[in-house]
Amino acid sequence: MGTFFYTIFLNLYVTGIKVLSIWSPKARLWINGRKKFPFINIKNNNDTKTVWMHCASLGEFEQGRPVIENIKNQYPQVKIVLSFFSPSGYEVQKNYAGADDVFYLPIDSKANAKKVVAAINPSLVLWVKYEYWFYYLEELKQQNIPLLLVSGIFRKSQPFFKWYGTSWQKALACFSHFFVQDSSSQNLLAGIGINKNVTVNGDTRFDRVIEIAEKFEPILLIKEYCGESKVIVAGSTWEDDEAELIHYVKANPQIKFIIAPHEIDADNLKDVQKEFAGSIFYSELLTTQSLNSNVLIIDNVGMLSRLYQYADITYVGGGFGDDGVHNVLEAAVYGKPVIYGPEFEKFKEAIELTDCGGGFSISTALELEKVLTELWENEQVLKMAGEAAKNYVYSNSGASKKIMDYIQENRLLTN
Repeated sequence: MGTFFYTIFLNLYVTGIKVLSIWSPKARLWINGRKKFPFINIKNNNDTKTVWMHCASLGEFEQGRPVIENIKNQYPQVKIVLSFFSPSGYEVQKNYAGADDVFYLPIDSKANAKKVVAAINPSLVLWVKYEYWFYYLEELKQQNIPLLLVSGIFRKSQPFFKWYGTSWQKALACFSHFFVQDSSSQNLLAGIGINKNVTVNGDTRFDRVIEIAEKFEPILLIKEYCGESKVIVAGSTWEDDEAELIHYVKANPQIKFIIAPHEIDADNLKDVQKEFAGSIFYSELLTTQSLNSNVLIIDNVGMLSRLYQYADITYVGGGFGDDGVHNVLEAAVYGKPVIYGPEFEKFKEAIELTDCGGGFSISTALELEKVLTELWENEQVLKMAGEAAKNYVYSNSGASKKIMDYIQENRLLTN
């Protein structure tokens, strides 16, 4: 990556965030969250080991969570330190009870890397999925600290595999072991000489969504709201997703729709409510107990993974944006058919869910209506799609155990 150009990129990135923070609350959180130091509040002694897990955002945290919770169960004396790059991860999980400390990762630099690693003094580091911050990774390697990549996934389009990728490959050389989601990732790494420390073990998110489903806690007000109606739960929606839903919602007042927007700032929630006439916020439902509206908008964070349980059919947003569809597994684990937009080719689980018959991709409102009509009109098709979705999730469990087996076999947390 060339440290000179890498440093320029980082400086431009920070400058851009500072400019954006003038009007963006999320950017201000990103800036302000990195102002305090020291930020590590744990106190270690010579007999205490610390595990540091870094996540880009909330989705990556959910991938890494089964591993650190398994570590805490098997090694209760171990300290857990959790870092985030994005406010959407940190602000939701800053009070996560399973960690001894949670903080924003300072921008990558030699000085920051030395400060952070020295402050944490980790015995083991888990890097979830991606975010290859060079100076942090290099510092961990120089300190001979075991570094594992959790649920990694690689694509040909990444710079590691381009003609100019030699300097980028130096970041990968810092990892002790790669736990990757598929054989394609394994083959790409082998093509650049990384083949002795790679394990294909799937995606730890399967374990996480199964755990949530099996520890399901009812939301009684949601159950009462749904009643005996047919229910569609649309989660992590963006404006483009909502645009595809509007006509169908208007044309089917007998169906209950629960919509959980990806962004829940006041302005966006106001816009969503305008789109769906007569809709009600969940916070209003709590106080009014009004069950008449056929559209309920969720104006909080943390409920979505349980809401899918109340659906007959689910819709997962993001599939009309450049970043692609959000977490389809949260819905599929409950045995519900999952519908999403056309941008899902970067997401192995969405591709495979489509292939097994548990997921349906749509590109227009007309296609959405067609899929929904087919599912509603044929109960057997609806049932089979739901069963296919659930079976797909459960057949891919076990990734977390393989990582734990590696940690134990290599005595990474044993004196």
